[in-house]
Amino acid sequence: MAETSDTRTPAQIEADIRRRREVLAETLDEIGVRVHPKTIVGDARAKVVSNIDHTLGRAYVQANRVISDVRAQFVDEEGAPRLERVVPVAVLLVGVVGLLTVGTRRRKR
Repeated sequence: MAETSDTRTPAQIEADIRRRREVLAETLDEIGVRVHPKTIVGDARAKVVSNIDHTLGRAYVQANRVISDVRAQFVDEEGAPRLERVVPVAVLLVGVVGLLTVGTRRRKR
């Protein structure tokens, strides 16, 4: 803290006042920047983008986990397809596509 006794010279007092004014001017400039509408909007956008990035990152991790689980069901450790699981799924898909095709042709008539 600055000395408060009467032993300071007028030059020291003026220097203290000058320094204090500079500090206050910097503080006011900082406050002006912080409360400026563009700064507030920019901060809000940055927060939204950060939340979106976080959400997308979590979704990406979850999707990778699901894909890995599905891949593990149809591929063995060596990377070869598990025919006992692939064939029934392929037959089911062909049947569904066939039913959709037949159903679409009947509606057109």
